Amino acid sequence: MKIALKYITVLVLLVSFASCQKNSRPNYQYMPNMYEPVGYETYQESEAFANGVEAQLPAEGTIPRGDFMPYEIEDTNEGYEEAKANLQSPLDSMQIDYAEGKVLYDIYCGICHGTKGNGKGKLVEREKILGVPSYDDPGRAITTGSIYHVIYYGKNTMGSYANQLNESERWQVVAYVEKLKAELEK
Repeated sequence: MKIALKYITVLVLLVSFASCQKNSRPNYQYMPNMYEPVGYETYQESEAFANGVEAQLPAEGTIPRGDFMPYEIEDTNEGYEEAKANLQSPLDSMQIDYAEGKVLYDIYCGICHGTKGNGKGKLVEREKILGVPSYDDPGRAITTGSIYHVIYYGKNTMGSYANQLNESERWQVVAYVEKLKAELEK
């Protein structure tokens, strides 16, 4: 009888605690600043914004950290011809990784240009894109510089891949495209 009375007492206490909980109101907040963040005005008045409330540009002549070097050839026909004639790869033969270049090429280029560089990618075969020439097309006469320039800025219906590929990845793709071109010309 005493054991049953203890169980009943415990059960009554549990039910009373559960019934006191009210889900419609929040519980006590131990650290309210964790739940209610302090809002800051994005462009508040300060000496950092001397010219008024506006976003600021980086200081002139600065270069972002990381794997970035400025590409100073313009996105014009003259810039394309300059890159085609003068731009050379900074990679030496020990830095070229054809396996990495192939992976990147298959991801970004192969869908249109084909895995062999013959201009017969999946989108061309399905007639979603037309007019993708082969790398060995004598009318194109692509060079290291022209390949890099087109990857950086895009040309005709091909868009830029400057945001998808960093500089070293772009040069790996250039090396792989040159390898495909050499294989097609055999």
